[in-house]
Order: sequence, then structure tokens, then C-alpha cells
Amino acid sequence: MAKEKWVVDPAHSSIDFAIRHMMVSKVKGTFEKFEASIDADVEDLTTASIEFTVDVNSISTRNEERDNHLRSADFFDVENHPNMTFKSTQITKKSPGEYDVTGDLTIRGTTKQETFLVSYEGSGKDPWGNEKAGFEAHGSISRSEYGLKWNAALETGGVLVADQVQISLEIQAAKG
Repeated sequence: MAKEKWVVDPAHSSIDFAIRHMMVSKVKGTFEKFEASIDADVEDLTTASIEFTVDVNSISTRNEERDNHLRSADFFDVENHPNMTFKSTQITKKSPGEYDVTGDLTIRGTTKQETFLVSYEGSGKDPWGNEKAGFEAHGSISRSEYGLKWNAALETGGVLVADQVQISLEIQAAKG
């Protein structure tokens, strides 16, 4: 299969995260607005070019007060940094349908190289004849490396918000 342009369908895709809270549970959230393009042979992602732009203001943890705090200068500082971006720089095949996708992740004006495990979930035509492909991606980042350092100490020891953030993407892309 040749390299082709694929566009992510946000209505059938998600960018989610989870982070430990009070060292005893996890808070989960999502970014509701994002766009992405994939220039790839979906059967072999090793030559692909993948780019994401996420509207950080669209963060939702199902708690308005927490979401507003996450948008503030304590965390994402959306007034000065409205988007986070990812651009692939290297893709290595790990096994059939599984890849390590490394790229430049920019959050709050800081760019770091991160690697995500990406799985190709298959492709097919929808009832209207449009070619679709599915992908899953998983990874973990250190929020403090991007300037998201706000925290509070707990009286029992530990901190209110963990440093490691688990990220997962469910992606459906359409050809062309």
C-alpha cells in the first residue's frame, strides 16, 4: 500500500488522560477539541508523518472548578499557550501492527521528545464507501517537565497530584 493522507475524525476519536490524585485514586479527563493528520501507509507506519494539535481549553474532567484550575497559569496557562502539539520524528516497528512512535511534544511552550506505543487496529470502508483506519496509542509523561508543577503536600505524606500522566488515544482516521 502507498503512503496516503489520513485525517482524524474527532467524532469517532478521543484523547484521554489519567493522573493519580491524593495517592489513592485516579482522576480521568479528556480533550474535546483536536485535529490531526497522518501521512502514512497504514499497513506499515515506519515511514509515516503524524501531527496532532490539541485545544487545551477543551479539557474536561467533568468538574468545572478543576477544569478552570487546569486552564490557569498553575497548569496549562491556556491564555498564553492555547494548544499542545505533537509531531512524529521516528517510528519503529515493534511487532506486527505495533509501533513506537517518537516525536516532539510541546506543552506550555516546552518541547520534549516522547514515545508512545501505537497499535494499528485495522481498516475498512464505512457504509458510504469511505476508507477508515483505526489506531490506539498509549504513553506516560512527566507533567513537571512541561512546567505543570503546581501541587500541595498531604498531611499523611505524599502529594495531591502525581507527576506521571497516563495518556491514551483512540483514533479513527479517514483517507483523504
